[in-house]
Amino acid sequence: MTLHASLRLIAHASTREMRTGTFPDDDPLDARGLADAAALRDRWAGLAGAIVLCSPARCARQTADALGLRADIDHALRDIDYGNWRGQRLHDLGRDCPDELGAWIGDPSASPHGGESFDAAMRRVGTWLNALQHERDIVAITHATIIRAVVAHMRQMDLKAATRIDVAPLSCTMLVASPDGWTMNP
Repeated sequence: MTLHASLRLIAHASTREMRTGTFPDDDPLDARGLADAAALRDRWAGLAGAIVLCSPARCARQTADALGLRADIDHALRDIDYGNWRGQRLHDLGRDCPDELGAWIGDPSASPHGGESFDAAMRRVGTWLNALQHERDIVAITHATIIRAVVAHMRQMDLKAATRIDVAPLSCTMLVASPDGWTMNP
């Protein structure tokens, strides 16, 4: 195993839905997100030889393209399935179904929307992370929630605390290979 292999988790660029507090529903990047990603293109040009993966979501694929990265789709990197809440504004859900929204916010295993819970997403990406090969550098373009889930799995964090990790659009969380698996890069 190469001890210097890395895993870079890149949060996709911004979408209109992110700016309006709307649950995603395979949304495209907005103009600002496209411009922000394109401005970082040179930063990622030197990754020859890295394996590049991305979520099947349109925003992740568009981010990879704007960064100049040829990415293979990896369904393990898909966002949480927000079920009945896809395309709904958080504000509206707070008004229309405050108890369900409160349960979802307060309990990482809750899925009152009929979709996937944060806990289930963490188990999904934990399986993915544990199965990754450590021989080559990997770049993965995915969603903030999935990056939170990876960090929660890797650090064996309390899931309620993990849901509060801030992951900004186009931020990069870097992990490095070690004899014990992936660790956070200092």
